Amino acid sequence: MPITSDTYKSIAGPAEGQFKDQGSRFIALAYPVESEEEVKSLLEKARKEYHDARHHCVAYRIGLKGEVWRASDDGEPAGSAGRPILGQIDSAGLSDVAVVVVRYFGGIKLGIPGLIRAYKSATKDALDKAEKIEKTAGRWYELSFDYAQMPEVMKVVKDLGLPSREQRFEASCSMQVRVRLAQEEDFLERTKNITNFNYRNI
Repeated sequence: MPITSDTYKSIAGPAEGQFKDQGSRFIALAYPVESEEEVKSLLEKARKEYHDARHHCVAYRIGLKGEVWRASDDGEPAGSAGRPILGQIDSAGLSDVAVVVVRYFGGIKLGIPGLIRAYKSATKDALDKAEKIEKTAGRWYELSFDYAQMPEVMKVVKDLGLPSREQRFEASCSMQVRVRLAQEEDFLERTKNITNFNYRNI
């Protein structure tokens, strides 16, 4: 069945937000991401950069339907940090976004309602400042084919307007193309009868 919508909202680049309460300082760092590995390395970077902070809480949502997600309280009371961060990502209708909120403790306990408000407010501040973009869901394919088949392959690439990279045109050719989900069926149908043509997801 053809996909009706393969676009979703994300953010164009990193953004920072802040919230202060009773001496505690909450710094929210929002990032565009496409994999859990990226989130891990961004969290490690935040831990190093803000090594003297008490907590480094994180939440993220990834994918066209936001099917990959996680929320971590990093030592704060259960449900008081990660979930409020994730809730703000969802309220903004975003995906492919991670938010790390680092907290400097001010000496006065805020209680769970206070923590929820603080993590929500810092995250909202960062996401409000971030530039929003529309993304198109798709997959990268690696194509391999004989030089003789290049005109046929390039016609499909041109007709569908596929972004390409790492092209190699020799006796045996290869290239990588990004196929948006709504075009995938058409792409596979158009290429299935090209001789000596192979593809794989990457």
